Amino acid sequence: MRISPFILFSLLLSFCCYAGEADVIAAEVKHVGGKFYRFNVTVHHNDQSWEHFAKAWEVLDMHGNIIGARILLHPHINEQTFTRSHTVVIPENINQVTIRAYDLVHRYGGKEITIDINP
Repeated sequence: MRISPFILFSLLLSFCCYAGEADVIAAEVKHVGGKFYRFNVTVHHNDQSWEHFAKAWEVLDMHGNIIGARILLHPHINEQTFTRSHTVVIPENINQVTIRAYDLVHRYGGKEITIDINP
């Protein structure tokens, strides 16, 4: 039995993308003093390997500018969902931010959360 190269390529491509996009499913923020805010962000992504895992979550202002990011250093294959924390400096004029996650294959596109910043 021979498998055509096109079918083989399609199967490999679908396996590669099986994990889907990284979703932010929960986020909390706490003012810790001055311009510093501590974010606790819960991400879900079906990490597959070192080539396909949720690599980061980012805090953006309402214009889409990145104002902080938490880099994830390894796949979380057996830990879904997972929560990681990071402290970010938030300028005084910002009262709302969006948090998005990033994975190595799909990049962006998963569920995002917008939260209010209260000093």
